[in-house]
Amino acid sequence: MRNPGQGSYGAALELSQRILDARERSLGPEHPDTLTARGNLAAWTAEAGDTAGARDQFAALLPIRERVSGPEHPDTLSIRTNLADLTGEAGDAAGARDQFAALLPIEERVLGAEHPGTLTARRNLAYWSEKAASDAAPGVK
Repeated sequence: MRNPGQGSYGAALELSQRILDARERSLGPEHPDTLTARGNLAAWTAEAGDTAGARDQFAALLPIRERVSGPEHPDTLSIRTNLADLTGEAGDAAGARDQFAALLPIEERVLGAEHPGTLTARRNLAYWSEKAASDAAPGVK
């Protein structure tokens, strides 16, 4: 769980941005290491409490990572997981549910039904499904 009240998120964000800038200059904007740096910056953005900003960064990164690494690459699946989770945390439980529903069969096929990532996706699908249902029918459980 994110706790923006602890730690030096400003310093982490600044360092992550500097690393990203250096990788873009030396490796190019679509090198896998540069894309990893973009993902790290998005993760620190979330840790700093900017859920919507982090979600938007992952959303912008996803099509590039899919094109560069492939739609079933583990790094691509990780970005999809982060995007789905942050979609829910930003207030769109139904969107998170739908993203995890699309992601789960891919993870089952690529990683296996009992892989920790697959199990986490299944758990997240259940969580966001329940949250979307309770959002749609407040007071009904």
